Amino acid sequence: MPAPDSVQGAGLGLRRAFMGSLADSSSWLPEIDFMEVAPENWIDVGGRFGRRFREIAEQTPLVCHGLSLNLGGPAPLDEAFLHKVRQFLDTFNVRCYSEHLSYCADDGHLYDLMPIPFTEEAVHHTAARIRRVQDITGRRLAIENVSYYAAPGQEMTETEFINNVLAEADCDLLLDVNNIYVNSINHGYDAETWLKSLPAERIAYAHIAGHYVEAEDLRVDTHGADVIDPVWKLLETAYAHFGVFPTLLERDFNIPPLPELLGEVNRIRRLQSEHTAHEYRQSIN
Repeated sequence: MPAPDSVQGAGLGLRRAFMGSLADSSSWLPEIDFMEVAPENWIDVGGRFGRRFREIAEQTPLVCHGLSLNLGGPAPLDEAFLHKVRQFLDTFNVRCYSEHLSYCADDGHLYDLMPIPFTEEAVHHTAARIRRVQDITGRRLAIENVSYYAAPGQEMTETEFINNVLAEADCDLLLDVNNIYVNSINHGYDAETWLKSLPAERIAYAHIAGHYVEAEDLRVDTHGADVIDPVWKLLETAYAHFGVFPTLLERDFNIPPLPELLGEVNRIRRLQSEHTAHEYRQSIN
């Protein structure tokens, strides 16, 4: 279950593309329980976007989802950047800081999220870097299970790798439901079985999103489409198995009008209410 000072309910990733709509329709903000931002996109931002961001932060709880920590990479951690992140998290009372369980840089930035080899050496390397991130930022980090399209040097299963990193780093999990579905198609495993192998006590919050169908056996994680029914069903399975946890809708391009996005946010909330009611009925019977 989330910590008392964590977010609750149904959230939406904040994108500059619809900040104007938010500004014009502040009455919609109560429909969003929390919002997620990438600190890389907002640190030191001024002007009208900076002013609007501060207004939103005063009205809506925030979580941060990083893009560039390079947790599994060989290059040294950018500790100067991490100190700036800590100041940002403190300034805006950010409830949770998360990052991708991947690597994205070596001599330079790769501008993509590359898969970390599922090896014992990589577990130790990545866990040590996560612990250092937590030391500098003064808070727990949640790591996201990522979509991937190759598994170089694999010595263990993906879930073994994730669970080992979580335990050794003593960090939290950002559960990406769409990534589980995408990977289950691309790598031929059962999504529900995979989901249930994760530790409930580590879940900080979750992502849900749409993806692109490249071929019958290939899905591409794009965050550029509506969430499909099998992904909604997998989220319901997660609530039934783990209990209800905060869940956020991601949409990065092909962004529809905000009322359409809010329809998906409200669908998250309805599912949460249904499962909470079911849990309550079971508890009193």
